[in-house]
Amino acid sequence: MNEITSVFFFLLFPVKPKNKIFRLCEPNTTIWLTIFAANMVLRVNIDQIEPATRDWISKVQIVEIARPRESLDKKCTFQNLILEDEQECQIKGVMYADEIEQYADKLKLLHTYLISTAKVKVSPTSYGKPIHKFYWILDKETVIEQIKPSDEVEKPLPPPTKLNITSFDRIPHLMVDSAAEIDILAIVLRCGPQKNAGRSHHRCREITLCDNQKNQFLFTLWEDFGEIEGHEIASKMATEADLLVILGRSIGISTYQGLSLQTRYNSTVRVNPNYPQAVALINWAKENKTMLLTCPSEKTSTSSSIAPMIVTTVGQQLISIKEISSAPSMAVFYVEAEMAILDEFQDFCVLQCSGCKQKKRTKDRKDFECPKCNRKTALVPRCSFQIDLIDNTATTTAFISAELGEKLLSMTAKAIFDITCTKRQSLSLDHVHEMLSNKVFEIQLRKSSWGSSNTTQATLSILSYMEKQHPPQTTTDRTCKKIKPLEISEVEVMATTTAAGSSNAPPKFEPPTPTKKELPHTILSLLLKIGTI
Repeated sequence: MNEITSVFFFLLFPVKPKNKIFRLCEPNTTIWLTIFAANMVLRVNIDQIEPATRDWISKVQIVEIARPRESLDKKCTFQNLILEDEQECQIKGVMYADEIEQYADKLKLLHTYLISTAKVKVSPTSYGKPIHKFYWILDKETVIEQIKPSDEVEKPLPPPTKLNITSFDRIPHLMVDSAAEIDILAIVLRCGPQKNAGRSHHRCREITLCDNQKNQFLFTLWEDFGEIEGHEIASKMATEADLLVILGRSIGISTYQGLSLQTRYNSTVRVNPNYPQAVALINWAKENKTMLLTCPSEKTSTSSSIAPMIVTTVGQQLISIKEISSAPSMAVFYVEAEMAILDEFQDFCVLQCSGCKQKKRTKDRKDFECPKCNRKTALVPRCSFQIDLIDNTATTTAFISAELGEKLLSMTAKAIFDITCTKRQSLSLDHVHEMLSNKVFEIQLRKSSWGSSNTTQATLSILSYMEKQHPPQTTTDRTCKKIKPLEISEVEVMATTTAAGSSNAPPKFEPPTPTKKELPHTILSLLLKIGTI
């Protein structure tokens, strides 16, 4: 008689499966076979999960959770989350309609969960680069188990530290007309009231942000962001002694009021988050509060409660005006140049739709049916004109508009329209010429190009500007140059050009004044210093 043989298979599973034992009988042989259940669950991290992955479970923490939002086509309601695993890999999670209410009390910010078999989809790239190539849909069939702090087997994940922040000095170099979205971490300096944007009935709130390099940006909170997050910011600023820090995710970039930031429909804004980077910025703001609040605000006479952002060019690469022609289309770059308005008879404002901002050629402000807004709307004036830029390589013309143009002219768009269109008078620009005279500005420009098969045209738009601060010239710098002896008739010409010597542009000579019998005391002292008399 043959001996009985027993064969067993042992496999390890993260969960205990139901096993079955079978008896296989053949002549003279009996085999006992233990077969384990085939429904094995894989414990994996986010990067190991693809649409084809089956029966998986992942340990994640909710590091961001947005408010429920209505889709752009008004067909559904959704809520976005950002999930992070033990390796700090992040992915977006989405809930729709009924699931939002179902999980409202269960899914909390900074809590840790075991999530199993969510739907895995390919991330769309319509709104910029996503945080992961896939995203998860959390629906009724998804298994979500919370890990509580008292759990002895599964410990909650530690507080998150990973942030994909875009620094303020990088923002001017991004493609501002694209659909790119960025994350920011910044100090709140000022918070304006709720208001309507023009006559379009779009509610917004404008706040001024600052980083630890004192770079400032205007940040517009649109619609319910201004009402909810904006109200929270305003209330905390009114009651708390310290400055606030906000973390904004999926923030858009705008050039409507100079280079600025704005919320989009899937943005999130959190006040004083507990990330280490945010805590460090909060502490820095406490130490420098007086300095930050005394920074010049560059206010204008426009309806906006916040001035347009002035970007500094510290650490940024400058190009000459001559090099602009070879710069790529839609690029943003800096130049150092003088500014002048040579065409005093141009139109200094245009009329545009109060809703879609589409420019119209008419000068009649009556209401009209806008085909883009699909409703009756009004035309409102917007400041827009050409200004000439000059450096020592070339001269070019750029457009300056909206609040930047109003600031330069020291007039509102409505006042400009009343003078140039209603009264049909020319603007008095004497104060502008005097302000721009003999000054060099650091100017941020955007180049746009378009054309047909035969021709290509390009325009330049000024996004920001600030006067260049020149270091004081030392006595050694003033006297080390070799100066030839001058005739008496040339002395007055030299005095004029010396006063304008801080400009990089070619010297602008003024006609000499009639020769006097005695030399002015300042000129006599200068000639004595250089040893010509």
